[in-house]
Amino acid sequence: MTVAGFGFRKGATIAALNDALTRAGGPKGVTTLATSEDKLAGLQPLGQTLGLPVIGLTRASLSAQTTLTQSPRVHALTGTGSLAEAAALAAAGPGARLLAPRAQSSDGTATAAIAESSLP
Repeated sequence: MTVAGFGFRKGATIAALNDALTRAGGPKGVTTLATSEDKLAGLQPLGQTLGLPVIGLTRASLSAQTTLTQSPRVHALTGTGSLAEAAALAAAGPGARLLAPRAQSSDGTATAAIAESSLP
């Protein structure tokens, strides 16, 4: 299973989300998009465009993840150092690993990270 996790500011465009995904490694092979429950509606348009399911994760499942990136601001808001990294890891399941630290869109409004696991 390969999951792209996202963090983004209110009002981030589909272009910014797609740019962050491209900078994180691109959509090829990605099977699912993930973010926090409260941001789910903002990620749905990208899921529709790519033909991929989008899942929302609880704060508890996100805060249980160990992320490569540690942003104090993001931690205060979400309970984790990187929402994108935590969402990718949590959605990919036990034993998941990040392919790289999160990548940021050129306009700075969105981040994405890709995680892989051996789960189907």
